[in-house]
Amino acid sequence: MLLETLSAENFRNLNGEIACGKGLNIIFGENGQGKTNWLEAIYLLATTKSFKTARLQEAIKFDEDLAIVRGRVHQGEDINRVLQVALQGNTKILSVNNKKETVTRFLGQLHAVNFNSDELEIVRGTPDARRKFLDGGIVSIYPPFVQTLADYNRVIRQKNSLLQSAQTNEFSLEKIAELLEPWNEQLIVHATRIHRARLRYVERLQEVLEKKLFDKEEITIRYISSLEGKGDLSDYAALLEERLKLRVPAELHSGYSLIGTHRDDLNILFDERDLRKYGSSGQQRSALLILQLATLSVYFSQHQEYPLFLLDDIDAELDYKRIGQLLEYLSDKTQTFVTTSKESFVEQFRGNAEIFTIENGEAKTL
Repeated sequence: MLLETLSAENFRNLNGEIACGKGLNIIFGENGQGKTNWLEAIYLLATTKSFKTARLQEAIKFDEDLAIVRGRVHQGEDINRVLQVALQGNTKILSVNNKKETVTRFLGQLHAVNFNSDELEIVRGTPDARRKFLDGGIVSIYPPFVQTLADYNRVIRQKNSLLQSAQTNEFSLEKIAELLEPWNEQLIVHATRIHRARLRYVERLQEVLEKKLFDKEEITIRYISSLEGKGDLSDYAALLEERLKLRVPAELHSGYSLIGTHRDDLNILFDERDLRKYGSSGQQRSALLILQLATLSVYFSQHQEYPLFLLDDIDAELDYKRIGQLLEYLSDKTQTFVTTSKESFVEQFRGNAEIFTIENGEAKTL
């Protein structure tokens, strides 16, 4: 997979086009000039989302109505596609070769793995960040999974709304259970699919983890179901149904859904210790990179090509020793884009790199 060209019009402060190198691409410039915006543009083409904001209209240049990000992508031996994401207000228009596409069909065209300070939430933040990490990886190898997630989240929202309204009505517990049953039936179907997909994806990650790539500590991962210890997880659907019936009073009291895959987690250990609690900052960064490199390998095993790898402000997050180890590992595998504001980084790693200087959002080849 290769991003050959990338252009932007009124996307944040960007305008213009860059011709991307096949290997390492260094995006260099002073802070505030738009280095990260170019990475965000790539990420938008790959995921239809931003890693900086949930409100994509914020990425449209001030006083402009329309922003466009476009990229020419080469896959396999002879497949070339032009991908485009157009932002107009809160509307997102996706197209491939000038033909509008749905999110599910668009997501299969380009994939990118992103490393920045926010991504560290995966190893040191809340379970939600780790669930999103898993779900994003699954979508990358099976795009229709995005619909399963959307269906599950819709059911949870509707069920929560019902639980909250039931708190203000004098329904009997039996009546509440009756009203919840249709939503719980749908929840069981979608949650079972999510549980199965996440388990399998974690197994695939574990198989390819470069456990000691940076440090001597060994990294291991395990998927933790919120139903663990409650019964037979091998028959997940039956156990989930049982727990949903049992917990109706508790869910009514809280006003929220307490049972389901939205309460699961990924346990990340180094030398059998909880990385989130006991890992140093350096160990957490190394573990995140090891996890992300594993997602590259799983993606490769599925598609026989590697996704893009994006690293924002790389020398602020990693020391030069780790950077060297990482770039050596990525060499001849991925098309890599890194941003830096340090000339010393450019000088040290410019060997086989394409270098772009950024000034006021415009990229020039150095």
